[in-house]
Amino acid sequence: MTATDAIDLADYEWLTGREAAAVLSDLADDVRPLPQQTARLRKSLSAPRTSLVLEQVDLRRRARQKFSHAERMFFTRTALEQSTDEWIAAYKAQRFGSGEVWDLCCGIGGDLLALAARGPATGIERDPITCHFASANLIACDLALPLQKGRVQCEPVTLTCLPTGALWHIDPDRRATGQRTTHLDFASPPREVLDELLTRAPNAAMKLAPGTTLPAEWADRAEAEWISRGGECKQLVAWFGPLASQVGIHRSTKVAVSPDGEVSFHSFTGSADIALDIASTIGRFIFEPDAAVLAAHLTGALATQHQLRGLHRGIAYLTADEPVSDPLLAGFTVRDVLPFDKKKVIAYLRENRLAALEIKVRGVEVAPEHLRKELPRDGDPVTLIITPHADRVVAVVADRTTANS
Repeated sequence: MTATDAIDLADYEWLTGREAAAVLSDLADDVRPLPQQTARLRKSLSAPRTSLVLEQVDLRRRARQKFSHAERMFFTRTALEQSTDEWIAAYKAQRFGSGEVWDLCCGIGGDLLALAARGPATGIERDPITCHFASANLIACDLALPLQKGRVQCEPVTLTCLPTGALWHIDPDRRATGQRTTHLDFASPPREVLDELLTRAPNAAMKLAPGTTLPAEWADRAEAEWISRGGECKQLVAWFGPLASQVGIHRSTKVAVSPDGEVSFHSFTGSADIALDIASTIGRFIFEPDAAVLAAHLTGALATQHQLRGLHRGIAYLTADEPVSDPLLAGFTVRDVLPFDKKKVIAYLRENRLAALEIKVRGVEVAPEHLRKELPRDGDPVTLIITPHADRVVAVVADRTTANS
């Protein structure tokens, strides 16, 4: 570590101390323009420390979408973007049971905090600043030793940092080359190191980008689980060893958080890429699979379970004449089906005093944000679904009956 690095790290260590805590608390509710805040801070703080506290206040505000205790945690911009939110992390952590877990490439501790809440957990992180923040976050959430069993070691991920036969989780750096990648060969640590770790300790969970293609030899020994929250597929987890409940099977899991903070998990398992039966006519209801179902290629399997048909080959809208209740399906009650002609759709909405506040498009080159500007804004709210069906493009006017978020 160079002298410059030591000075930088000292500033970050100051940021997690008592003096900075008072400054951060004061800034949290400060609504004055940034130049005024900066000028006031510079009267008592150096330029680097002024920059650090202002950045941290901004990051804590952004982090509220991921962490309920964001106001007392510490983040770097990149580590926050890459971190697992606390609700998905809690779901994953309960699959590990109560045994000790090593969290490799732990970042600022998104997964580590949840693992430490359920039992002994050790985070491994090579970057000194990120490592320091992970330790500070364990303390901030009352999960650090000796109160609990959470700790962080600042070192690179190697075979020697993992005990033989250990339970472990890893989030390989997918930006090691400067650009985000879904190829394991370009991640850090790379594929060959991950294989060595699996040989040493086969009981593992690997957090990967949703679009990652698992190596064939992994697909045959792992359970692949795609996890969503808020209508977006957040990650793919490859579970190995006893942690894999169904080897070779795809799992889609939706983590839902209600407005009052109640958390629920909904999973579906099945075989990937089952072909859809296509409906000749659109039924009374349309259904849209959750993002995790789509990413896991389980649309056909879920449709088969509920006796649903597709609207068009390769388009993930399903239909039926009977309602279906499934947290992994957003439901819409069909009012009318029109050939998609912009002028006719506008006339229909005006005539029926309807406002298409939600526009959903699949398989058609239509920009919802541009179309929305041309549609009526006054009237009862409806959803407009624009999609191919049979040999034409249709506009389905519908009422949303169930959310998928």
